[in-house]
Amino acid sequence: MLKPLIALLALSAALPAIAQTAALSGRPAQATPASADALPEDWKPIPDNEILVVTLKGGNQIFIRLAPRYAPAHVANIRKLAEAHWWDGTSVYRVQDNYVAQWGGGTVKTQLPGLVIPNPPPEYEWSSWDGVTALTKTDPYTAKTGHSADGWPLATDGKKTWLTHCYGMVGVARDLAPSTGSGSELYAVIGHAPRHLDRNIAIAGRVIEGMRWLSSLPRGTGGGLGLYEDPAQYVGIASVRLASQLPEDERPRFQYRATDNERFAAWIKLRENRQPPFFTVPAGGADICNAEAPVRRAQ
Repeated sequence: MLKPLIALLALSAALPAIAQTAALSGRPAQATPASADALPEDWKPIPDNEILVVTLKGGNQIFIRLAPRYAPAHVANIRKLAEAHWWDGTSVYRVQDNYVAQWGGGTVKTQLPGLVIPNPPPEYEWSSWDGVTALTKTDPYTAKTGHSADGWPLATDGKKTWLTHCYGMVGVARDLAPSTGSGSELYAVIGHAPRHLDRNIAIAGRVIEGMRWLSSLPRGTGGGLGLYEDPAQYVGIASVRLASQLPEDERPRFQYRATDNERFAAWIKLRENRQPPFFTVPAGGADICNAEAPVRRAQ
């Protein structure tokens, strides 16, 4: 492990000189890291009522950005569940390797708070593709992928548009159709993007911090689905709150990177064409799940 580490450190030190050599060589100009850097105004605040704070027993926290624009009825349910403290005392009870971690009431809590709709409309797709920054190449699952102006990964077949099941995306677990799931049972993708789920399950958000507390959990073995067979394995949930429910000075502040500008287009170009000297053969394209728009803690 030491030799590769030394090589990477040497590469990092050499990058300025390499960049200068490329500039003098007469090769066609390519997007540079500087041209892809976000300006301060490119960072937009995520509203407090769009951040879900999941606190596990022991204190580790997972922060989820909700997607009310794309799954309004399901997100409305999730907000009502958080406001009712419904998830307090529930658990993460399923962790399937290279797939998902799932939490909620399981078979323990079944009574939903008032005003929660058991099966909202199937918010799996919609018709608009307006304002999307598209990636260069087609996608194995559809004709085109790209990013909404507010940083969500999207796909389209030219008729319908939908959110994609990338790493960290949060979906609404459901039974067999016509069930659409209430939002009381949620899962996060912890493995290779299961894009076959696109347009079959509502995506209600994305983990923006704390993924390690889900992706590093022991894998379950039950039912071929990663269920924990022994309740002693359950990972307890102490509380789930909207950031807007917390005292002002305790609210986490996050920002998403806006995509509707030339700087983000340059960033996408870099993701699609990784640069020499480490990358000798640019791919010429990128999977949408390998080019998710950045989110950060507010500066």
